[in-house]
Amino acid sequence: VVLRPGSGSRQQDPAGGADGLALASDPGGTLNFLAMVENLQGDSGRGYYLEMLIGTPPQALNILVDTGSSNFAVAGVPDPDVTSYFDAELSSTYRSQGIDVTVKYSQGSWTGVLGTDVITMPKGISGSYTINIATILESENFFLPGVKWHGILGLAYDALAKPSSSVETFFDSLVRQAKIPNIFSLQMCGAGLPVSGSGTNGGSLVLGGIEPSLYTGDIWYTPIKEEWYYQVEILKLEVGGQNLELDCREYNADKAIVDSGTTLLRLPEKVFSAVVQAIARTSLIQEFSSGFWTGSQLACWDKTEKPWSLFPKLSIYLRDENSSRSFRISILPQLYIQPILGIGENLQCYRFGISSSTNALVIGATVMEGFYVIFDRAQRRVGFAVSPCAEADGSPVSEIEGPFTTTDVASNCVSSVSFHEPVLWIASYALMSLCGIILLVLVILLLIPPRCQHRYTDNDVVNDESSLVRHRWK
Repeated sequence: VVLRPGSGSRQQDPAGGADGLALASDPGGTLNFLAMVENLQGDSGRGYYLEMLIGTPPQALNILVDTGSSNFAVAGVPDPDVTSYFDAELSSTYRSQGIDVTVKYSQGSWTGVLGTDVITMPKGISGSYTINIATILESENFFLPGVKWHGILGLAYDALAKPSSSVETFFDSLVRQAKIPNIFSLQMCGAGLPVSGSGTNGGSLVLGGIEPSLYTGDIWYTPIKEEWYYQVEILKLEVGGQNLELDCREYNADKAIVDSGTTLLRLPEKVFSAVVQAIARTSLIQEFSSGFWTGSQLACWDKTEKPWSLFPKLSIYLRDENSSRSFRISILPQLYIQPILGIGENLQCYRFGISSSTNALVIGATVMEGFYVIFDRAQRRVGFAVSPCAEADGSPVSEIEGPFTTTDVASNCVSSVSFHEPVLWIASYALMSLCGIILLVLVILLLIPPRCQHRYTDNDVVNDESSLVRHRWK
């Protein structure tokens, strides 16, 4: 049971009923969503993680929840930056597939070996399930000092799985084996708290549905544009209620995604520059170091002061399921001016929770901490609702409003052609070069004087039985 945008009362969602989304309020149902409430720990600076038991006998590990990748992987050997690792030799149910796998992220990478083993989740779906699992044997800038997780749970689509999309993802395995609905939802509760604090901020990963106690008001849905990342369509941005007035394609260059594994709100360079200028222009601070905006410096205030009143709110407009409408999700400065460090007894220092990106707009933890986010894979949409834990000093720090008309933006803000991997760019350039060479040869042949051309006899005529036609490229 969910609230639809604009509905005055609760209505059963089409994905509910027999598929199980109504079980949140059904104590006799097979899915107890309340058992998954507060099953996450962590913070926006180092990620939110879920406890998981892997192997036989079970080995307990904390696993980072990441909607921006698709492999399930755990530390497989000791590492100076992890406190625990999965020892495959101690598990009687582990089966190696002998396939090497390497995954690179925007920060860090790892190399390991694919295998399978059984997993259970103390605060998740009941039962044990056989899952593809990569044991990480080498890594670079992946496990960082101070992190309290030992592996990563990639919840995106199989198109991103390595070494190929034939590797069934964790969630696809769960949907198939546990027969749960193809939907999960995520709440991260770190609003206004230090981004690298005690690491015990709460959160919830609800597998198989929606838990009504984790949101207030309506759920607003935006279509998933393509099933690899959770790619959505952003129509415009506002700072302090003022439209940035950029071409909407700038916001989606070359994609816009919802990614819990990214700590900040990342913006394409042109958008980032416009946002910084707008915040600086509308803030109540006369002079501000450029190092704060680029992330190289912190800004500090007396602990008795709250700097958030000095900054404007930031709004992101998303296309509604009804393409002629949009809705906006807004975050107050408490989410993007983030406390990170105390100095002495009197000073509290903050970082800027927004950064530039060369290849995507990424709705990361900076924004997601304001909302309960529903990844409705069954109906190819992402939902946003206000999270009751998104409060600072007793006041909400996030908002959702709509509907708005989309007459002021293009009918499609996403490029219809997207190349997911550099190799596709290389292949496209190679094919264009080949076509250019062929065209050049044909032009030269046309320009050759007739006396230089071979005069065909009847035996030379090219027909459908000739080798040229029989072996042409299909």
